[in-house]
Amino acid sequence: MNPLLEIRGLRAWYGAVQVLYDIGFIVPEGGVTALIGANGAGKTSTLRSICNVMVRREGVIQFAGRSIAGLRAHEVIRAGIAHVPDGRGTFGSLSVTQNLELGGHTLPRGGAMAQEMERVLSLFPKLKERRHQQAGTLSGGEQQMLAIGRALMSRPRLLLLDEPSFGLAPLIVKGIFETLREICARNGVSVLLVEQNVNLALSLADHACLIESGRTVKDCSAEEMRQDETVKRVYLGI
Repeated sequence: MNPLLEIRGLRAWYGAVQVLYDIGFIVPEGGVTALIGANGAGKTSTLRSICNVMVRREGVIQFAGRSIAGLRAHEVIRAGIAHVPDGRGTFGSLSVTQNLELGGHTLPRGGAMAQEMERVLSLFPKLKERRHQQAGTLSGGEQQMLAIGRALMSRPRLLLLDEPSFGLAPLIVKGIFETLREICARNGVSVLLVEQNVNLALSLADHACLIESGRTVKDCSAEEMRQDETVKRVYLGI
């Protein structure tokens, strides 16, 4: 597969504090890439760096053959990258429909908004049932669906997902991950996934990158990562 996203020598800072030192990996076009590592390794900071949110960054970030290192956050969205941050970030006082409309603000005028919303609601039938309900009254799983759906409204080529299973029941997580598979297969969206459950992430992923202390340790297929003795011992408990 050709790389949709390629990162080389990525460094990042929060103010004067450096958090990324040498991150480099690829996200192949199509399928899921898992970004794994211990808490504090720099996974969330890597996603923020790609989107140019909350960090100062240096290094090479190529998306679809084009450098996006100089783009501002809203320009990254227009380039085709959508970000679902940890904590979901839905607007609780707005309805499900209004949240989705905000996600689709980059769409051309006309019927594109309605068409995209119908497509997203078909992926998440629960949201369709609750489209007029305030987002803040949804369950945790439904809010996560809404966060993903809102990101999909911008018609991204790459979806960045940060800890989508956090705080959710296993059955809800299973449903969300099955939908992610469908999104990749049916809509041609690639996914870069940060997930606390490494076994779950690697079971979904085609490609994987392991980072430690702000540096890339291994960038390979998900199957090769699953067979790595250190990964099995430290992250999979085998």
